[in-house]
Amino acid sequence: MVQFLRLDELSEGQLAAIMRRAEKDISDLLPTAQGVIDRVRSEGDAAVLDYARQFDAKDFQADMLKATPADFAAAREQVSAEVVAAIQLAHDNIRRFHEEQMPEQMWFTEVRPGIMAGEKITPITSAALYVPRGKGAFPSVMLMLAIPAIVAGVERLIVVTPPKPDGKPDAGSLVAAEIAGIDEVYVVGGMQAIAAVAFGTETIPKVDKVIGPGSSYVTAAKRLLYGTIDVGLPAGPSESIILTDDSADPRLAALDLLVEAEHGPDSAALLVTHSARVAEGVRDVLPEYIAELPEWRQAFINTVLSNYGGILLTDSLEQSIAFVNDYAPEHLEIITEEPFVTLNRIKNAGEILLGPMTPIPTANYALGLNAILPTGGFARTFSSVSVWDFLKRSGIGYLSREGYESLRREVALLADYEGFPAHAMAVRKRDEILGIE
Repeated sequence: MVQFLRLDELSEGQLAAIMRRAEKDISDLLPTAQGVIDRVRSEGDAAVLDYARQFDAKDFQADMLKATPADFAAAREQVSAEVVAAIQLAHDNIRRFHEEQMPEQMWFTEVRPGIMAGEKITPITSAALYVPRGKGAFPSVMLMLAIPAIVAGVERLIVVTPPKPDGKPDAGSLVAAEIAGIDEVYVVGGMQAIAAVAFGTETIPKVDKVIGPGSSYVTAAKRLLYGTIDVGLPAGPSESIILTDDSADPRLAALDLLVEAEHGPDSAALLVTHSARVAEGVRDVLPEYIAELPEWRQAFINTVLSNYGGILLTDSLEQSIAFVNDYAPEHLEIITEEPFVTLNRIKNAGEILLGPMTPIPTANYALGLNAILPTGGFARTFSSVSVWDFLKRSGIGYLSREGYESLRREVALLADYEGFPAHAMAVRKRDEILGIE
């Protein structure tokens, strides 16, 4: 049963539940995660192998931990030529977009005569990309993580991804890795993968950062290891808002409402509109579309649209936009008469797709935008994965004698005020040494 809600009639509790989505309280998982982390830290590969046999592939062996050239070759044979071509097309578009993101490697500005300030942009030294496998295969996630890292110039880039029940990595993900230019893939997932790259094992290297979406168990491990390793942006259960006015075709809006809802029962998918015609049209056509899908995906969708998602009717486009900005969705699709005008009023969204010809799947796969996005309201302060996730900035300063002389008195004065006598002495005695009066 699809929820049909009116914003003005929601209780505080109902509204709070919608705004929270299915963001899981992972506190119950933290003791388990800590145990896994401790074992991996002390036992290395032995612990990783034990967990792989428990949770992924019962016959998993040590020589399966790292994908071999033979695994890459076999993956090419398993994936059809049409799918390989689709992965290549997606790769080319995503790479073009991320190449445009790259900043200048260094820049300076003259703040005042003799005062030069700027930045040097440097890639991080090493990173691990976490590519999940839980409810399916995700070569698209491989591309979305690998391409910005490669464009940024990360010196050592590895992938960790869970094995299938036969102990092998997903073939499509290996093909995507190869096309992107990555050949170091470790077949390990879950909490043990995050711990392994945080501390290093006999086989899996320690890296500076791990990034990529994962299960609640992965999220728990990341929370505990924050500070030991950079764990990247918060990426949890999928979520979307389809924002429309009365100009929208309800059939198109209904199709797009199903996209993120089919990810899993903890996803969130909302149609937000002030048009009763669109809302009722979407409600009427949804059963027909849902019936065409596999039963297990139907189960996900029915759970989502009756729980954290559904149809939300507002009083006006202004009220719809205000709700969107409060919700801060991962994916926002705008199907209004003037989507570029609506765009100007959107403040919080992981990605914003404009018009009926730009459905969410196009951005998930091949439009070029990065589809690894902040969830759970974190779009208020976080952005999508980009080259900046793999770059760091170092401030650069230079003073000529003229520039130094123009600052020295004020610098010493501020050091005195803040109670740092060594700061002030570094300036005043420098004046004496250099003969500056």
